[in-house]
Amino acid sequence: EPEAEGFKEQGNVYYVKKDYAEAFNFYTKAIDLCPKNASYYGNRAATLMMLSRYREALEDSQQAVRLDDTFMKGHMREGKCHLLLGNAMAATRCFQKVQELEPESSQAQQELKNAESILEFERLAEISFEKRDFRMVVFCMDRALESASACHRFKVLKAECLALLGRYPEAQSVASDILRMDSTNGDALYVRGLCLYYEDCIDKAVQFFVQALRMAPDHEKARLACRNAKALKAKKEEGNKAFKEGSFEEAYDLYSEALTIDPNNIKTNAKLYCNRATVGSKLNKLEQAIEDCTKAIKLDETYIKAYLRRAQCYMDTEQYEEAVRDYEKVYQTEKTKEHKNLLKNAQLELKKSKRKDYYKVLGVDKNATEDEIKKAYRKRALMHHPDRHSGASAEVQKEEEKKFKEVGEAFTVLSDPKKKSRYDSGHDLEDDDMNMDFDANNIFKAFFGGPGGFSFEANSCKADLYLLLIIIC
Repeated sequence: EPEAEGFKEQGNVYYVKKDYAEAFNFYTKAIDLCPKNASYYGNRAATLMMLSRYREALEDSQQAVRLDDTFMKGHMREGKCHLLLGNAMAATRCFQKVQELEPESSQAQQELKNAESILEFERLAEISFEKRDFRMVVFCMDRALESASACHRFKVLKAECLALLGRYPEAQSVASDILRMDSTNGDALYVRGLCLYYEDCIDKAVQFFVQALRMAPDHEKARLACRNAKALKAKKEEGNKAFKEGSFEEAYDLYSEALTIDPNNIKTNAKLYCNRATVGSKLNKLEQAIEDCTKAIKLDETYIKAYLRRAQCYMDTEQYEEAVRDYEKVYQTEKTKEHKNLLKNAQLELKKSKRKDYYKVLGVDKNATEDEIKKAYRKRALMHHPDRHSGASAEVQKEEEKKFKEVGEAFTVLSDPKKKSRYDSGHDLEDDDMNMDFDANNIFKAFFGGPGGFSFEANSCKADLYLLLIIIC
């Protein structure tokens, strides 16, 4: 026993010097010589706590109080180990025992409050998780870990919620820290897989889920995630295959089915929405395609492909302001020559859309031939000529006169190859020193053979018949 006391004293010296590894060695020698001494286990427990080896420290503390139930420091250290490891209920029992032995212990009172706080944070975290309020769960676990810094259970729950919030690097970091200390931790393996799964690295994710199930065969979350990952990958690949084969309706349905598998997989679902939008545009479901792109962007605001797809759909539906906005976002993110050209084209179309659409005025397609433009002018000019509406109200006469002038203006531009070319290129003709002065009546008379060549007043029935023949032809 004197030799054991000597080892203990040497251990104390090293403990004071903070050389905990040497202190541990001498306390162990003392225990080997005198295994029934509670204080030796207590001292070694204190050393193990300083070395952050809390589970071993817990065992020594428990052995110390088994040998001496009145060993107050042993109960205190056992309680601290339970608390650090996240077992607040067991810690509470230990601190209550300390109070029985030393009613005035302020340390025991404070530790009891810490234990109560942890239990409350656990309770609140459980409720919040059920409500899918993952931010609150992270908050609760951060507060609980202030007193239970070695609790893997709290860390894993925090990491899982970080993953569900899309904060993958943080979640990966927490899970990796646990695995460095315990490579067989099924919960941490599950969280690592979850992060990879949510980052659309499905094959790697499945490997981690399988490994988690090897370590913990009853891990239901890992089993469900593994099943979802495999189903999602298979359905997405089926949709891709159908799309490549030109089976657009089938591809649309397959992507829709894939979207129902796991609403939490934000990144993969964003890609699925964008894929479905691509199919939708092929099926001329442009508004639905725009809606799908918007859903993809809502899930992943950095998803450039979704912005590009939506911008093209906006162009196809002549929503040029929206297209410009999306192309600007893309160009700000990736300043490539291609994106610059797409933006310039959208800006040009927007500018063109704010002018009079001469093609619409004449009712012709933008690729209309010279003969089609002439025929359209003939039809519209006769339809809106003021003489034709001389018996109408003043309001109708004014509106028809306006339309008649617009028809003449449209014909003036579209029948002149040079003006038409500049108009199609988006140029403002008035700013190009091109003569835009015209008289709609003169254009009409010239087109229909000069003065007296055609008159509504001379024969209104003939005029109506003439107009009808033009419309039919």
